[in-house]
Amino acid sequence: MSTETAEHRLKRLRMRSMRRGIKEMDLIFMRFADARLDAMSAQELDAYEALLDENDQDLYQWVSGQIEAPDPHKTLVSEISNLVYSD
Repeated sequence: MSTETAEHRLKRLRMRSMRRGIKEMDLIFMRFADARLDAMSAQELDAYEALLDENDQDLYQWVSGQIEAPDPHKTLVSEISNLVYSD
């Protein structure tokens, strides 16, 4: 059982969003984290954390619509894509 506080978890997820490995993913995930992380439920944060465990090259293709995201990530990837590419 984890003793991590909600505040620490959010900080950790923000850092993981910001330090992806490729700059494009840093920008995409930081924008999403800044806009949505604070309002996410524990279950939604679990899904986001699982998404962050994926490879950046795969994530970029999913978020940019080049290939379809796998079922466990489809909803969240769609939400990220809509936020990032809605401007």
